[in-house]
Amino acid sequence: MRRMMHWFWLLFLLVSWLPVVSGCPSPCSCSSGIVDCSYKALTSNSLPTSFPTSTQVIRLEHNNLLSIPNGILDHLPNLREIYLKHNPWHCDCEILYLHSWLQGQQKKGLYRDVTCATPEPLAGRVIMYLTEDELLTTCQYWYCNLALISQLCLFIFIVVQGILLIFIILSLRRFQKIAREARCTAKELQQNAETYTYDNIPLYN
Repeated sequence: MRRMMHWFWLLFLLVSWLPVVSGCPSPCSCSSGIVDCSYKALTSNSLPTSFPTSTQVIRLEHNNLLSIPNGILDHLPNLREIYLKHNPWHCDCEILYLHSWLQGQQKKGLYRDVTCATPEPLAGRVIMYLTEDELLTTCQYWYCNLALISQLCLFIFIVVQGILLIFIILSLRRFQKIAREARCTAKELQQNAETYTYDNIPLYN
């Protein structure tokens, strides 16, 4: 009986431990509520899309992160802190989520070294202390570029449509010309046939 209880508790611990292991995102390592993703050369595209709900600490320092996806930290009720230093953070529209999350933290002193690497006007600035106006200004530039690209695409589309329209008009005129020539040829052939028939009618005296 005692041996059975021993195996029961061993099985229970194994089952309890499996979700923690299986929930650890690649290529990070997990231990006691700590998800260590540091020194993994992670980019904003290769960053794990989710973390275990039991996560208390996330280490993301010394990577190549420009931003983090919106909402990635919203469903971690036990999260206490996240290490973000030594990443080339790009402070534009994409950084708004991280900026908002940092401002909502009680231990703001932990994030005073999390600074912008680019763009040049904001380089070296603490992300947490940026104003929304400064970030929205970068968004406006992005929207202007997008609008310019959209207008350029629209112009190219109109030019292509114009070229196709001209081609269709020229093709129709050519078709009409060929049709007229065909009708004239058919009419001439019919007249020649009628003349030939008339000339070959036998005359009786």
